[in-house]
Amino acid sequence: MFHCRTLYRPLCLVPLLLGTLFAPLAAQAQQGAALAKDVAAALEAAAAWQNCPGKDDAAERLACFDHWAREQQALLDAVQEKNRSVAESPNSSAADVSMRQEVSAALAAIQPAAADDSAITGSAGILGVGLEQGCRDRQFSPLSRFWELESGSSCPTFGLRAFQPTTVSLTSSNRANTLPTSANPVNNATAPVDYDSSEARIAISVRTKLAGGLLTPAGSTLRDSLWIAYTAQSYWQIFNGALSRPFRNTDHMPEIMYVYPTTAQLPGGWLWRYSGVGLAHQSNGQSDPLSRSWNRAYLMTGIEKDNRFSLKLRLWKRFGESAEKDNNPDITRFVGRGDLTFEWHINSRNGLRATYTGLNRRGSGRIEWTHALGEGYGNTFSGLRLYTWLFHGYGDSLLDYNFRRTVFGLGLSLVDF
Repeated sequence: MFHCRTLYRPLCLVPLLLGTLFAPLAAQAQQGAALAKDVAAALEAAAAWQNCPGKDDAAERLACFDHWAREQQALLDAVQEKNRSVAESPNSSAADVSMRQEVSAALAAIQPAAADDSAITGSAGILGVGLEQGCRDRQFSPLSRFWELESGSSCPTFGLRAFQPTTVSLTSSNRANTLPTSANPVNNATAPVDYDSSEARIAISVRTKLAGGLLTPAGSTLRDSLWIAYTAQSYWQIFNGALSRPFRNTDHMPEIMYVYPTTAQLPGGWLWRYSGVGLAHQSNGQSDPLSRSWNRAYLMTGIEKDNRFSLKLRLWKRFGESAEKDNNPDITRFVGRGDLTFEWHINSRNGLRATYTGLNRRGSGRIEWTHALGEGYGNTFSGLRLYTWLFHGYGDSLLDYNFRRTVFGLGLSLVDF
């Protein structure tokens, strides 16, 4: 019996083809011709993947590998079904049956295994082959890398990653909140403070993955995940020498989130990528009358298209507090009950993000543009970006939850670490 021990397994089929073409028994000529046709088809299909790496467009390249994997499995199923028919036929010779079994075994040997990194998520059209950077590998979509939705786009647990953009920027606003107020009289400032309308804004946001693959099937390339995150945002009166340049307000927000991957195809070429739940606490750490805080639970989901566009939605429910302890009882009237974020990855260097917060008559809008500074090497990229943003509405900070203003900022952003 023929055994293949070559490194390039598709070539193992060549001796089988030759053996069939030169079969000495005339009675087996018709069956040999059929087998030769099957072997030729198997050789052609097995080597079809070599056309994929030469494609310039990443989406076309991934689609090519995805198509190849599906065709390989279909071919294997067809060959095995034909083998069963031949084996059951009284006119089939033992040699023909044996050679067909060799073809089937050789073809099966080059199939992608279902549980390793060469598996393919067919519904998402994303390949898990030849990965080097996990959650930083740009052959995966932005949402897949961000939430580590697949085995190939996953990084180890307890690694430090970016969450919201970490930024440093100088800002200018149309007015400053010199006398913060609240619906709770205990939290009304008693005397105005001469804050400048221009200041610096510093935002730090990090997260880490606690666990992955909790509820997704063990043999699937899809991965769910559990995360914790921390975000801090400070406004620093850097130009206000008369007040000794104080930090006007600093908000702290720890969160815990669970994310489950989805691969449903939606109209217009959109793909539903994930859904999840989260818990968040946000407070500014100040004492009365400037103390502000609230707790909420939220549902979230995200879709994307062509690895360039994404749309993310969160809907939240605030946890109630006793009237005497609630620093901001009417906060949902101003910041609403959810937010919607649209992202456009214009190219590898430029990105645009627009966020609407509120889902009510008030709320706010924020537009952010980033431009990469410097070049990465190979399959890497620069995480340092020029950062420009414009905000209008309520809730730019907790202290300003019921104070409407317009703010423009320019600075630097550190993303994707």
